Amino acid sequence: MIHTEHHRSHRNGWLRAAVLGANDGIVSTSSLILGVAAASTTQSDIMLAGIAGLVAGAMSMAAGEYVSVSSQSDTENADLDIERKALMEHFELEQEELAAIYEARGVEPALARQVAVQLMASDALGAHARDEIGITDTGQARPLQAALSSAATFTIGALLPLLIAWWAPSSLLVPLVALFSLLFLALLGAIAARVGGAPMLKAAARVMFWGTLAMALTSAIGHVFGVMA
Repeated sequence: MIHTEHHRSHRNGWLRAAVLGANDGIVSTSSLILGVAAASTTQSDIMLAGIAGLVAGAMSMAAGEYVSVSSQSDTENADLDIERKALMEHFELEQEELAAIYEARGVEPALARQVAVQLMASDALGAHARDEIGITDTGQARPLQAALSSAATFTIGALLPLLIAWWAPSSLLVPLVALFSLLFLALLGAIAARVGGAPMLKAAARVMFWGTLAMALTSAIGHVFGVMA
């Protein structure tokens, strides 16, 4: 029999961006809706504010993810350039350096040197990128993927409280948006935990706590400005 294990760490890149986008979409849009509603505005004004928040938030998420992940990618490429130059100028020293890394991990010196020689004969830069710098194919920065994933999931997340605000009667808009937004956050946390192999209840409680705090603070601010107006 062949023993296989199903790891989930390869999902970290897109899962992080997707969860961040969806969570931000739900929290920011529901908080915006509740804050505007608490200021005693009309339902059409609430919807307008929500839609504007959706568009602005999706673009902000895409731009922010692209810029931040691009910075990570630039750093990785700079490190690879340094390593590429070192391999061209000091190949044997780099071989010894790689062998020392394996020795530090518990490999016998002779075997560590043999492994380093064979790996560098096959792909010297790849071996040093993986074992010296820590850059792997699964964890490598992908700016465009992160930007698109965040923008798409933000839009989906923001649409959920917007649809509730559009459907709910004016008298029940605030409690329904708050209730359904918390349910959406709990579901998101549970799904993300399931995909990543983490405890579902803990993840759901975590996102619900921060979502509740955000909505409560925004509603309080909206209420204060509504009274002052």
